[in-house]
Amino acid sequence: MSVLFIFNTFDKKKEIMSSPRERILEQASILFHHQGYNSTGINQIISEANVAKASFYQHFKSKDDLCVEFLNRRHQYWFDALSDFTSKTENPKERILSAFDFIIHMNDRENFRGCSFLNILSEISKEQESILRVIQSHKNDLRVFFRQLVNNELLATHIYLLFESAIIESQLFESNEIVDKSKSIVKNII
Repeated sequence: MSVLFIFNTFDKKKEIMSSPRERILEQASILFHHQGYNSTGINQIISEANVAKASFYQHFKSKDDLCVEFLNRRHQYWFDALSDFTSKTENPKERILSAFDFIIHMNDRENFRGCSFLNILSEISKEQESILRVIQSHKNDLRVFFRQLVNNELLATHIYLLFESAIIESQLFESNEIVDKSKSIVKNII
């Protein structure tokens, strides 16, 4: 029996065991993150999640509602991972610097896909306020994260802006060079 068959069999069993809602969210998470929000259609999500169209609409009123749930889950996952990654030290300066190492870790793990929140922000209209509010909340939480580590709001904002631009530039050039340079700048200013 081939290894591929075993994994495919396992994936099928997992698919059968997980609820339709969970399968929809899992597939939407993968597709939104890799293809983008606008390039992912409801029919593709339904097909890849192996659910009926009625099941989709039983759990989500619209693609926007699904996106809000995806972003809320992504927020929880991302902040849990950031906290775990940076909690190896109590020293605020070291935690800030390790946050930049976290970008490199995520770039390696997710192949320079960048920030799901900013990727989706670039695809939505002003009328999609529910999605915008989740994105704003995520970014506000990140600003608070740095503000709690630095007792100076202006400095915390500067670090936040360097962090955000490092994510964007590393995605653009598929390189961690700007992340390393941003980390060096932060090291010098704190």
